[in-house]
Formats: sequence, C-alpha cells, structure tokens
Amino acid sequence: MLEQINLSLSVDHDSYEKELPKIQLRLLMQQQALRKAERPVVIMYEGWDASGKGGSIMRITEKLDPRGCHVWPVAAPTEVERAHHFLWRFWLKLPVYGEIAIFDRSWYGRVLVERVEKFAKKPVWTRAYQEICDFERLLVDEGTVLIKFWMHISKHEQEKRFKEREHNPYKSWKITPEDWRNREKWDEYVEAAEEMFARTDCNAAPWHLIAAEDKHYARLETARIVAERIEQALQG
Repeated sequence: MLEQINLSLSVDHDSYEKELPKIQLRLLMQQQALRKAERPVVIMYEGWDASGKGGSIMRITEKLDPRGCHVWPVAAPTEVERAHHFLWRFWLKLPVYGEIAIFDRSWYGRVLVERVEKFAKKPVWTRAYQEICDFERLLVDEGTVLIKFWMHISKHEQEKRFKEREHNPYKSWKITPEDWRNREKWDEYVEAAEEMFARTDCNAAPWHLIAAEDKHYARLETARIVAERIEQALQG
C-alpha cells in the first residue's frame, strides 16, 4: 500500500492559506454539534518520524474549543502501564461522549515499534492484531468516530527533515539519536506497516494513508478527512 501513495501531491501556499481557515471553522462548528449529539471522536496518528504528525494535529486543533479536545502524545509505557494489558493505558484516555481525543502515536505501537525493536515477542504482537480490531470495533459500535492516519514520506525526505531539525534551535529538541537509529530499520518498519494495514483496515475503522511530502497538502488533507468523517457520522 505504501508504494501506491503518490508523494508528488502538493498544494500551493495561497490555496493553503485560503482553504485552511474554512476547514477549521467547519471543524469548530462540528465540535459543537458533536457535543449536542454526544458522539465521541478518536483521531490517531501513525507514520514516519518527521512526517508532520504534530503539524497536522496543530492545524486541526488550532481553532477548536480546548475544553472539549485533548491531545495525547504517546511514549513508551511506564512501569505501571507495563503491569497491565497494553490497551489499558489507552482506555484511560478515551474521550467522554461529545468530546475529541487525538493520539500522537497509538496502540499500534505494539505491532510497529514493539515488533521491530523486539520489545514484544512474536506471539504477543501477532495476537495484538485481533485485540486491536476488537478494541476498535467496541469503540465504533458504541458510537465513536474513529479516524486513523498514516503519515507517509520518503526516506530521502525524512533525512532532509532530520538534518533541518538538527540545525534549527527551535526544532532541535525533536530529533534524537533514536530517530537516526530507527532509520536503519526502515525496511523492517515498512514490512510491519504493510502487515498492519492488511490486518487492521476495515470498513468500520479504515486507514487513511496521507502523502505528507508536502506539508501543506498533508495538513489540508487530514483536516478535510476529519471534517468529512464527522459530518457523515452526524448525518447518519
């Protein structure tokens, strides 16, 4: 699936500046409608390091009422979290009815980083596909609007962004030796991602693969998809 993504997709700066405020206003109005309808929304991001997840999240949330929207950056589990089933910590962060939760990284870490880095044994991460599908089915059946993004860039573009971050004092905190180490396992992550798409993409919770080589295009596309999915849910 990753090879089929057209990374040349782009949008010019003027179109971006014109369209983004329209989508943000649309999202703000939908947020109020979600509250009245008591429909929770879960938006989760996966994808390559430096693929623009944070920038996309920022544009989606920028004009929303912060009282009804929470962003959860997901890092390695704590000691307490490791003492529970891997989905336990995500249950605790799910939104109440009528609110929005955004996950920067997600429960898919079990079949991505934990698989590739061998933090989880094969029987454990293999079993996780069905556990994740069951988890997502429970959310959707309960009325949750579940939106899953994979932000995709080329290996060359990732290297370019890594080097830019290293030389930018405002972005240097975003780059770590671990990011460079992960690049060495690019092909292994591709293999893991492809199996993840094949085993967890379904009508109730489809994957949206975003061409993120052009940041403006990716931000508009993710915001547009969120608006469309919420609109469909509210009309249904």
